[in-house]
Amino acid sequence: MIPSTERHPAFEEYCECIFELHEDDLDVIRARIAERLNVSRASVSQMIEKMTKVGLVTSDANNIALTDEGLRLANQVVRRHRLAERFLTDILGLSWSDAHREAGKWEHVMSDEVEAAMNRVLGAPTTCPHGNPIPGSSYIDPEAVPLSAVSVGDRFVVSRIPEELEFTPGLLDFLQQSCILPGYNGEVRDKPSDGTISVVIDGRTIDVDAFASARILVTT
Repeated sequence: MIPSTERHPAFEEYCECIFELHEDDLDVIRARIAERLNVSRASVSQMIEKMTKVGLVTSDANNIALTDEGLRLANQVVRRHRLAERFLTDILGLSWSDAHREAGKWEHVMSDEVEAAMNRVLGAPTTCPHGNPIPGSSYIDPEAVPLSAVSVGDRFVVSRIPEELEFTPGLLDFLQQSCILPGYNGEVRDKPSDGTISVVIDGRTIDVDAFASARILVTT
């Protein structure tokens, strides 16, 4: 274990990435971390070796996992990121994509005092703007299902936009502009054979591609 004062932002980035991949039920492998963080696989291997030595992760040929200390750090970083996103969207009025990008900076410099104050000002939110749970909050899992699992003619309520979709270029802006937002009601209008789903939401008909519809979580 290393003191928090000696943490490097790179350790925080990796712990956060591993946490979010696991949260999205994805295999935590070096290739996926490299893709998410936009670094080389060699860089990932070097960093995982360093993190193993300081007790943040364990790894084998097939999987990488956070230790208790790594999970503690990940929870802190993810909590601060998602609180920052809430503040930037709810208070300052930034777009989803701008807030996500800016929160990636705030998460590394936010103090305990600022975190507590931000949580108080926001009224102790349980999710980020995209519906993902804030660690340490009173979040209750709504047992959501993928949008792709909803039948034609059935209604749904948008629950979560998983982290995987936040890293897809342009997708956050598309979802926000299309009102595919947590809490919004919609109805599946059509499901063509190409995997696209046509939904009616906020009075508009929107086509959601197969990649996004398999990951957007909704309740019915």
